[in-house]
Amino acid sequence: MMSEWNHFEGLPALFSREKKIPGSWQYAIRRHPQGSSLGVDDHGTLVYHYDEVVENRYLELRFCVNGQTFCKEPNANCEECKLNRNAQCVEQTGTMDLLQFRFEPLHLSNLIKSEGTNPEADAILNFRFNHTFSKPISISGRIRHTLSSILNHRYSDAVENIFINAQTQILLLYTLESMSTIREDEVPACKFLAHQDEREKIIKAREILLAHICDPITIRELSRKAAINECYLKKGFKVMFGATIFDFYQDQRMEHARYLLYEKGFTVSEVSAQLGYSSISHFSTAFKKHTGLKPCEMLNKTTYSKR
Repeated sequence: MMSEWNHFEGLPALFSREKKIPGSWQYAIRRHPQGSSLGVDDHGTLVYHYDEVVENRYLELRFCVNGQTFCKEPNANCEECKLNRNAQCVEQTGTMDLLQFRFEPLHLSNLIKSEGTNPEADAILNFRFNHTFSKPISISGRIRHTLSSILNHRYSDAVENIFINAQTQILLLYTLESMSTIREDEVPACKFLAHQDEREKIIKAREILLAHICDPITIRELSRKAAINECYLKKGFKVMFGATIFDFYQDQRMEHARYLLYEKGFTVSEVSAQLGYSSISHFSTAFKKHTGLKPCEMLNKTTYSKR
Protein backbone atom coordinates (compact mmCIF):
# COMPACT_ATOMS: atom_id res chain seq x y z
CA MET A 1 0.00 0.00 0.00
CA MET A 2 2.95 2.31 0.33
CA SER A 3 2.68 2.73 -3.44
CA GLU A 4 -0.80 4.21 -2.92
CA TRP A 5 0.57 6.75 -0.43
CA ASN A 6 3.32 7.64 -2.91
CA HIS A 7 0.80 7.82 -5.75
CA PHE A 8 -1.25 10.44 -3.88
CA GLU A 9 1.84 12.41 -2.78
CA GLY A 10 1.50 16.00 -3.94
CA LEU A 11 -2.21 15.72 -4.77
CA PRO A 12 -4.66 17.94 -2.87
CA ALA A 13 -6.02 16.35 0.28
CA LEU A 14 -9.47 16.99 1.73
CA PHE A 15 -8.23 15.97 5.15
CA SER A 16 -5.05 14.70 6.78
CA ARG A 17 -3.96 13.90 10.29
CA GLU A 18 -0.91 12.32 11.91
CA LYS A 19 -0.06 11.47 15.50
CA LYS A 20 3.16 10.13 16.95
CA ILE A 21 3.60 9.53 20.67
CA PRO A 22 6.92 7.82 21.60
CA GLY A 23 6.46 4.19 22.64
CA SER A 24 2.77 4.24 21.81
CA TRP A 25 0.61 3.64 18.77
CA GLN A 26 1.00 5.97 15.82
CA TYR A 27 -1.31 6.72 12.95
CA ALA A 28 -1.60 8.73 9.75
CA ILE A 29 -4.77 9.42 7.76
CA ARG A 30 -5.09 11.03 4.35
CA ARG A 31 -8.41 11.65 2.57
CA HIS A 32 -8.42 12.46 -1.16
CA PRO A 33 -11.18 13.12 -3.72
CA GLN A 34 -12.40 9.82 -5.14
CA GLY A 35 -11.82 11.05 -8.66
CA SER A 36 -8.05 10.85 -8.06
CA SER A 37 -8.13 7.16 -7.05
CA LEU A 38 -7.72 5.89 -10.63
CA GLY A 39 -9.66 2.72 -9.94
CA VAL A 40 -7.81 1.60 -6.81
CA ASP A 41 -9.85 -1.10 -5.01
CA ASP A 42 -10.38 -1.40 -1.28
CA HIS A 43 -7.62 -3.39 0.34
CA GLY A 44 -5.56 -3.76 3.50
CA THR A 45 -2.08 -4.96 4.31
CA LEU A 46 -0.35 -6.08 7.48
CA VAL A 47 3.37 -5.27 7.30
CA TYR A 48 5.92 -6.77 9.69
CA HIS A 49 9.13 -4.71 9.68
CA TYR A 50 12.50 -6.07 10.73
CA ASP A 51 15.81 -4.22 10.48
CA GLU A 52 18.68 -6.62 11.15
CA VAL A 53 21.28 -3.86 11.50
CA VAL A 54 19.65 -2.08 14.42
CA GLU A 55 17.43 -4.95 15.63
CA ASN A 56 14.37 -2.80 15.06
CA ARG A 57 10.92 -4.37 14.73
CA TYR A 58 7.46 -2.86 14.39
CA LEU A 59 4.06 -3.73 12.97
CA GLU A 60 1.95 -1.70 10.55
CA LEU A 61 -1.63 -1.91 9.33
CA ARG A 62 -2.34 -0.11 6.06
CA PHE A 63 -5.75 0.38 4.53
CA CYS A 64 -7.07 1.95 1.35
CA VAL A 65 -10.87 2.35 1.22
CA ASN A 66 -13.35 3.96 -1.20
CA GLY A 67 -16.90 5.10 -0.83
CA GLN A 68 -16.82 7.38 2.19
CA THR A 69 -18.35 10.84 1.90
CA PHE A 70 -16.85 14.03 3.21
CA CYS A 71 -18.43 17.46 3.53
CA LYS A 72 -15.87 19.99 2.35
CA GLU A 73 -17.53 22.87 4.22
CA PRO A 74 -19.62 21.42 7.09
CA ASN A 75 -22.30 23.80 8.32
CA ALA A 76 -22.46 24.04 12.11
CA ASN A 77 -26.17 24.81 11.89
CA CYS A 78 -27.03 21.83 9.70
CA GLU A 79 -27.96 18.66 11.57
CA GLU A 80 -27.43 16.60 8.42
CA CYS A 81 -23.89 17.96 8.07
CA LYS A 82 -23.17 17.16 11.71
CA LEU A 83 -24.07 13.53 11.06
CA ASN A 84 -22.37 13.53 7.64
CA ARG A 85 -25.38 11.85 6.07
CA ASN A 86 -26.96 14.31 3.64
CA ALA A 87 -26.35 12.64 0.29
CA GLN A 88 -27.91 15.60 -1.57
CA CYS A 89 -25.50 18.15 -0.11
CA VAL A 90 -23.58 19.74 -3.00
CA GLU A 91 -20.56 20.22 -0.77
CA GLN A 92 -20.13 16.47 -0.20
CA THR A 93 -17.70 14.45 -2.26
CA GLY A 94 -16.75 10.78 -2.53
CA THR A 95 -13.31 9.99 -1.14
CA MET A 96 -10.37 7.62 -1.24
CA ASP A 97 -9.09 7.19 2.32
CA LEU A 98 -5.60 6.01 3.26
CA LEU A 99 -5.00 4.89 6.84
CA GLN A 100 -1.75 3.72 8.41
CA PHE A 101 -1.32 2.43 11.98
CA ARG A 102 2.01 1.54 13.58
CA PHE A 103 2.59 -0.59 16.69
CA GLU A 104 5.90 -0.81 18.56
CA PRO A 105 6.99 -3.98 20.47
CA LEU A 106 6.95 -2.26 23.87
CA HIS A 107 3.40 -1.05 23.33
CA LEU A 108 2.11 -4.45 22.15
CA SER A 109 3.83 -6.26 25.02
CA ASN A 110 1.50 -4.41 27.39
CA LEU A 111 -1.52 -5.83 25.56
CA ILE A 112 -0.35 -9.45 25.48
CA LYS A 113 -0.75 -11.31 28.74
CA SER A 114 -0.85 -14.90 27.45
CA GLU A 115 -0.63 -17.00 24.30
CA GLY A 116 -3.79 -17.26 22.21
CA THR A 117 -5.16 -19.97 19.95
CA ASN A 118 -3.68 -18.55 16.73
CA PRO A 119 0.06 -19.47 16.54
CA GLU A 120 0.78 -17.17 13.58
CA ALA A 121 -0.83 -14.18 15.26
CA ASP A 122 1.03 -14.93 18.50
CA ALA A 123 4.36 -15.04 16.62
CA ILE A 124 3.63 -11.67 14.98
CA LEU A 125 2.51 -9.97 18.19
CA ASN A 126 5.58 -11.24 20.05
CA PHE A 127 7.90 -10.21 17.16
CA ARG A 128 9.48 -13.65 16.72
CA PHE A 129 10.21 -13.29 13.01
CA ASN A 130 13.62 -12.10 11.83
CA HIS A 131 12.61 -10.91 8.38
CA THR A 132 10.28 -8.34 6.84
CA PHE A 133 7.07 -9.57 5.23
CA SER A 134 3.52 -8.48 4.46
CA LYS A 135 0.12 -10.17 4.41
CA PRO A 136 -3.13 -9.08 2.75
CA ILE A 137 -5.96 -8.16 5.09
CA SER A 138 -9.48 -9.24 4.20
CA ILE A 139 -11.64 -6.18 4.91
CA SER A 140 -14.55 -7.71 6.81
CA GLY A 141 -17.69 -5.85 7.83
CA ARG A 142 -16.27 -5.32 11.33
CA ILE A 143 -12.99 -3.90 10.01
CA ARG A 144 -14.84 -1.63 7.59
CA HIS A 145 -17.10 -0.39 10.39
CA THR A 146 -14.10 0.33 12.65
CA LEU A 147 -12.30 2.23 9.89
CA SER A 148 -15.44 4.25 9.24
CA SER A 149 -15.76 5.13 12.93
CA ILE A 150 -12.14 6.33 12.99
CA LEU A 151 -12.65 8.42 9.88
CA ASN A 152 -16.00 9.96 10.75
CA HIS A 153 -16.10 10.42 14.52
CA ARG A 154 -17.01 13.80 16.01
CA TYR A 155 -14.75 13.75 19.06
CA SER A 156 -11.94 16.20 19.75
CA ASP A 157 -8.97 16.76 22.04
CA ALA A 158 -8.62 14.29 24.96
CA VAL A 159 -11.85 12.41 24.19
CA GLU A 160 -10.69 11.88 20.61
CA ASN A 161 -7.44 10.39 21.91
CA ILE A 162 -9.32 7.90 24.13
CA PHE A 163 -11.65 6.93 21.29
CA ILE A 164 -9.02 6.41 18.57
CA ASN A 165 -6.69 4.51 20.92
CA ALA A 166 -9.46 2.01 21.69
CA GLN A 167 -10.59 1.72 18.06
CA THR A 168 -7.01 1.16 16.90
CA GLN A 169 -6.60 -1.81 19.23
CA ILE A 170 -9.93 -3.26 18.12
CA LEU A 171 -8.78 -2.86 14.50
CA LEU A 172 -5.63 -4.86 15.26
CA LEU A 173 -7.72 -7.55 16.98
CA TYR A 174 -10.07 -7.89 14.01
CA THR A 175 -7.12 -7.98 11.61
CA LEU A 176 -5.46 -10.83 13.49
CA GLU A 177 -8.79 -12.66 13.68
CA SER A 178 -9.10 -12.40 9.90
CA MET A 179 -5.82 -14.33 9.61
CA SER A 180 -7.26 -17.23 11.61
CA THR A 181 -8.88 -20.26 10.01
CA ILE A 182 -11.94 -19.69 12.24
CA ARG A 183 -14.78 -18.07 10.32
CA GLU A 184 -16.51 -15.02 11.71
CA ASP A 185 -19.91 -16.71 11.40
CA GLU A 186 -18.96 -19.67 13.58
CA VAL A 187 -20.50 -20.01 17.05
CA PRO A 188 -18.29 -18.10 19.52
CA ALA A 189 -16.63 -19.72 22.53
CA CYS A 190 -19.30 -18.24 24.82
CA LYS A 191 -22.59 -19.56 23.46
CA PHE A 192 -24.57 -16.63 24.82
CA LEU A 193 -22.60 -14.37 22.45
CA ALA A 194 -24.39 -16.00 19.55
CA HIS A 195 -27.22 -13.58 20.38
CA GLN A 196 -26.85 -10.07 19.01
CA ASP A 197 -28.43 -8.41 22.05
CA GLU A 198 -25.86 -10.03 24.36
CA ARG A 199 -22.98 -8.87 22.16
CA GLU A 200 -24.45 -5.37 22.23
CA LYS A 201 -24.34 -5.43 26.03
CA ILE A 202 -20.61 -6.25 25.94
CA ILE A 203 -20.02 -3.44 23.46
CA LYS A 204 -22.00 -1.09 25.70
CA ALA A 205 -19.82 -2.13 28.67
CA ARG A 206 -16.70 -1.22 26.69
CA GLU A 207 -18.16 2.19 25.87
CA ILE A 208 -18.97 2.74 29.54
CA LEU A 209 -15.38 1.89 30.48
CA LEU A 210 -14.07 4.45 27.99
CA ALA A 211 -16.42 7.05 29.45
CA HIS A 212 -14.97 6.35 32.91
CA ILE A 213 -11.26 6.64 32.05
CA CYS A 214 -10.92 9.42 34.63
CA ASP A 215 -13.55 8.01 36.97
CA PRO A 216 -12.82 4.35 37.92
CA ILE A 217 -15.80 1.99 37.93
CA THR A 218 -16.12 -1.48 39.51
CA ILE A 219 -17.11 -4.57 37.53
CA ARG A 220 -20.27 -4.80 39.61
CA GLU A 221 -21.25 -1.25 38.65
CA LEU A 222 -20.28 -1.93 35.04
CA SER A 223 -22.42 -5.08 34.84
CA ARG A 224 -25.38 -3.19 36.29
CA LYS A 225 -25.04 -0.31 33.83
CA ALA A 226 -24.69 -2.73 30.91
CA ALA A 227 -27.55 -4.91 32.21
CA ILE A 228 -25.57 -8.16 32.05
CA ASN A 229 -24.48 -10.82 34.54
CA GLU A 230 -20.95 -10.22 35.94
CA CYS A 231 -19.74 -13.69 34.91
CA TYR A 232 -21.10 -13.30 31.37
CA LEU A 233 -19.60 -9.81 31.20
CA LYS A 234 -16.09 -10.98 32.13
CA LYS A 235 -16.13 -14.03 29.84
CA GLY A 236 -17.77 -12.23 26.93
CA PHE A 237 -15.45 -9.24 27.14
CA LYS A 238 -12.36 -11.46 26.94
CA VAL A 239 -13.74 -13.35 23.92
CA MET A 240 -14.86 -10.26 21.99
CA PHE A 241 -11.95 -7.94 22.72
CA GLY A 242 -9.06 -10.29 23.48
CA ALA A 243 -8.30 -8.84 26.93
CA THR A 244 -9.71 -8.93 30.43
CA ILE A 245 -11.74 -5.95 31.57
CA PHE A 246 -8.96 -4.90 33.95
CA ASP A 247 -6.19 -5.18 31.34
CA PHE A 248 -8.22 -3.26 28.77
CA TYR A 249 -9.11 -0.53 31.25
CA GLN A 250 -5.55 -0.15 32.55
CA ASP A 251 -4.18 0.00 29.04
CA GLN A 252 -6.63 2.76 28.07
CA ARG A 253 -5.86 4.76 31.23
CA MET A 254 -2.09 4.56 30.80
CA GLU A 255 -2.26 5.43 27.10
CA HIS A 256 -4.39 8.43 28.01
CA ALA A 257 -1.85 9.35 30.71
CA ARG A 258 0.91 9.16 28.11
CA TYR A 259 -1.13 11.47 25.89
CA LEU A 260 -1.71 13.99 28.70
CA LEU A 261 1.99 14.03 29.56
CA TYR A 262 3.34 14.14 26.00
CA GLU A 263 0.71 16.02 23.99
CA LYS A 264 -0.90 18.27 26.60
CA GLY A 265 2.13 18.95 28.82
CA PHE A 266 0.38 18.12 32.11
CA THR A 267 2.46 17.57 35.23
CA VAL A 268 2.68 14.14 36.88
CA SER A 269 0.52 15.29 39.79
CA GLU A 270 -2.11 16.72 37.41
CA VAL A 271 -2.33 13.48 35.43
CA SER A 272 -2.46 11.39 38.59
CA ALA A 273 -5.33 13.46 39.95
CA GLN A 274 -7.22 13.53 36.65
CA LEU A 275 -7.12 9.72 36.38
CA GLY A 276 -8.43 9.33 39.91
CA TYR A 277 -5.34 7.90 41.63
CA SER A 278 -5.17 8.24 45.40
CA SER A 279 -1.46 9.02 45.29
CA ILE A 280 1.22 9.97 42.79
CA SER A 281 3.28 6.92 43.77
CA HIS A 282 0.44 4.54 42.84
CA PHE A 283 0.08 6.26 39.48
CA SER A 284 3.85 6.22 38.86
CA THR A 285 4.03 2.48 39.60
CA ALA A 286 1.16 1.71 37.22
CA PHE A 287 2.62 3.96 34.49
CA LYS A 288 6.07 2.37 34.69
CA LYS A 289 4.58 -1.13 34.59
CA HIS A 290 2.76 -0.22 31.40
CA THR A 291 5.37 1.90 29.59
CA GLY A 292 8.69 0.87 31.12
CA LEU A 293 9.28 4.50 32.11
CA LYS A 294 8.46 6.59 35.15
CA PRO A 295 6.19 9.55 34.36
CA CYS A 296 9.04 11.98 35.05
CA GLU A 297 11.24 10.08 32.56
CA MET A 298 8.48 10.38 29.98
CA LEU A 299 8.38 14.12 30.56
CA ASN A 300 12.15 14.33 30.11
CA LYS A 301 11.91 12.42 26.81
CA THR A 302 9.06 14.67 25.74
CA THR A 303 11.05 17.83 26.42
CA TYR A 304 14.05 16.47 24.52
CA SER A 305 12.07 15.22 21.49
CA LYS A 306 10.19 18.52 21.10
CA ARG A 307 13.25 20.72 21.08
